[in-house]
Amino acid sequence: MTQFELSREHEEFRRTVRDFADATIRPHVAEWDKAHHFPTDVVQKMGELGLFGLTAPEEFGGAGLDAEDGPFTSLCLAIEELGRVDQSLGVTLEAGVGLGINPILTYGTDEQKKTWLPDLVAGQRLAGFGLTEPGAGSDAGATKTKAELDNGEWVVNGGKQFITNSGSEITSVVTVTARTGTREDGRPEISTIIVPSGTPGFVAEPAYDKLGWHISDTHPLSFVDCRVPESNLLGEKGRGYAQFLATLDDGRVAIAALAVGLIQACVDLTVEYSLDRQTMGGPIGRKQGVAFQIADLEVMLHASRLLTYRAAAMKDAMMGGRGPSMKEFKQAASVAKLYASESAVTATRIATQVFGGYGFMEEYPVARFYRDAKILEIGEGTSEVQRMLIARGLGLPVE
Repeated sequence: MTQFELSREHEEFRRTVRDFADATIRPHVAEWDKAHHFPTDVVQKMGELGLFGLTAPEEFGGAGLDAEDGPFTSLCLAIEELGRVDQSLGVTLEAGVGLGINPILTYGTDEQKKTWLPDLVAGQRLAGFGLTEPGAGSDAGATKTKAELDNGEWVVNGGKQFITNSGSEITSVVTVTARTGTREDGRPEISTIIVPSGTPGFVAEPAYDKLGWHISDTHPLSFVDCRVPESNLLGEKGRGYAQFLATLDDGRVAIAALAVGLIQACVDLTVEYSLDRQTMGGPIGRKQGVAFQIADLEVMLHASRLLTYRAAAMKDAMMGGRGPSMKEFKQAASVAKLYASESAVTATRIATQVFGGYGFMEEYPVARFYRDAKILEIGEGTSEVQRMLIARGLGLPVE
């Protein structure tokens, strides 16, 4: 059985990120959330701390950690600790590494890696990944965006939606999935094209007015006769969607880590409030109706954390050429993502209830966490998709 106890180095790293989040993010997060402000300087400070380079080799400015050092576990710990203070900056790191850096690192040519990775790994620039469309997300066959070759250039036309890190002032590149032909069986051939920011014909439309994740940078994208060199193909032609599905497995564990940070915040906030809030001659924490709900939060926290750490440890083991099969990791990733994300939504509901009327006020962080939680059940594959994948992993012929 894969071991997933944290090492002393992991615990020290966790404290470093926690101290950073408490000192640099916590004092300003309510203001940024209200203003829908993306704090570029803080993101770059995250880069200076090395958070964007945890899974990258030294040649591109990364930490150069061996599989034995648990680089993916380190990334999940960083996301968790950022998410404990602010979910938006947690997902900025998650998407910056998982959807921005890792596809180029995994599938890019030497030239593509040299061109884009150093600034991305340093956290001085960001990258996005454009998959979802108004009528296509998990359904690759419904992809409408097209890329056609013309005189040694890809001409991209179409649109994407809900793309993280795609329109900030430090976004340098977006990779997009597009139809580049038709397979022999009649299905569309999906490839991935690298489109630098500022390319004529590529526009990051105005940012969304979202329910939560107000600090995160999220845009719809449009492409009108957008031309990039033929060499901007990322990976093998016709393998774009398969490449992205592999990327999603890692992302599910990272979203689970983000959910763990949120549940931890709910535990911390409710314990503190239930000890301070006085009614009927004593703290509300002495009432079983309150105390038992907080106890349930603690159970959800431990279960979610262990499932997430186990999946992260499996990923690290696979990077080292040992440990579980890809099938086992996929199952563990979906289990962790499903349980942790749904627990996070429940945790924010309980926390808001414990705070009573104050929980409905934006000046209290539980209100922000309540808004932020729901997307965890949607991003990187909905809860329904996770249940489908888990059922298939058990051998059930579910459609």
